[in-house]
Amino acid sequence: MHPAYFAMSMATGIVSTACHLLGLGDLAAVLFWINVLAYSGLWIATIARVLLYWKAVRADWTSHQRSPGFFTSVAATCVLGMQFVLLHDAPEVGMALWILGLVLWVVFTYSVFVALSVREEKPSLADGINGGWLLAVVATQSICVLGCRVLPGWVSSRDAALFVLTSLWLCGGMLYIWMISLIFYRYTFFRFSPSDLMPPYWINMGAVAISTLAGSALLAASEGSPLMSSIRPFVKGFTILYWATATWWIPMLLVLGIWRHKVRRVGFAYDPLYWGLVFPLGMYSVCTLRLVETFDLPFLRWVSRGFLVVAIVAWMFTFFGWLTRLLYLMLLAAQSARPTGDDRSLRSVSALAPTSAGQPSTGVNR
Repeated sequence: MHPAYFAMSMATGIVSTACHLLGLGDLAAVLFWINVLAYSGLWIATIARVLLYWKAVRADWTSHQRSPGFFTSVAATCVLGMQFVLLHDAPEVGMALWILGLVLWVVFTYSVFVALSVREEKPSLADGINGGWLLAVVATQSICVLGCRVLPGWVSSRDAALFVLTSLWLCGGMLYIWMISLIFYRYTFFRFSPSDLMPPYWINMGAVAISTLAGSALLAASEGSPLMSSIRPFVKGFTILYWATATWWIPMLLVLGIWRHKVRRVGFAYDPLYWGLVFPLGMYSVCTLRLVETFDLPFLRWVSRGFLVVAIVAWMFTFFGWLTRLLYLMLLAAQSARPTGDDRSLRSVSALAPTSAGQPSTGVNR
């Protein structure tokens, strides 16, 4: 299981949120419950993996390629919290998930980056950096977005809450500047093969899209705040800057995608990392809608609606790919468990009986 599999919950949650905000309530509700199941299932699988395959988890934790994937659990938690607040008016659940997300953010931010810093053997920049590193930005800004919804109502000092949330927003922006500089340097000054253009490179756009959403959320939450009044113009300017940067990335990533799949003829096959492509599309729809509302820009509303359609289509294809892969693995496990011989029927039933460890004997190595 890839550490970034929580991107499935991120993608499902943000598409559901976009549907809710743009009037597709029934579809938003269906996606909400799918996300609840996905989020719960992913935590069960993650805990099982930690308990049963700790060495693999530890290897992921110190891997430059895979460790940023742990940040998807932070963003998925906060996106689900936002769904509870918007779709079900449940700020208590949103607050609980915000606290969980904050704890996960602290743990992963300082454990992952410290582990990568002190590692003795390190890959080159060309092999070690990818768009997945920007998940650290997405995680940070997701804390800000949900916090703007739930935190001011739960603390005695609204200004203190806004100060903390603004600091998180600025921290996320700082991380983006650091990381995107290295990623763009890797793009332009190192050999770039089709295999290097993985789906998480769409996080290049998604990270600034969620930064736009966080800026818009800050502006809405800080209305009338004496503390924030002096820096609101700064927040407004950077919010538009983030949206413009996200918009700039879209044609670039589309052209690179055409180069990868049409020119270099790399085929499409399901990969859990494709959820990292769906999320930015849904996030761009949501952040553009919030930008329209914050700055009174009705001429951009069609952009939000158009990207929602694209995000829904991308989600459907990726979800179908996941179901196909799941079915294949189930059939493979069943085939591996099926014995040969004259007493095949009897033995095929007994093979599924619990072993001494209390688990079915499937014959599949895990």
